[in-house]
Amino acid sequence: MSGWAPGGALASNVEITAATVQRGDVIQLGGRACRVSDLFQLPQGAKQLLFESGELLTMHARTRFAAVRILRRR
Repeated sequence: MSGWAPGGALASNVEITAATVQRGDVIQLGGRACRVSDLFQLPQGAKQLLFESGELLTMHARTRFAAVRILRRR
């Protein structure tokens, strides 16, 4: 499902893994929307996600999440 977000951007629901997660992805965890602000590569394909709130989450190579990705218009 896709929809228009404020500012003329296109928002789409995507499934993300440690290999496909990007800065700016919004993941809903425990009922809270958390935006990824930085990523750190870990051994064996895992990544540590830093959210704008300052919280960290380790995403293992096989972990899958549903996320919202904002695609900006050019």
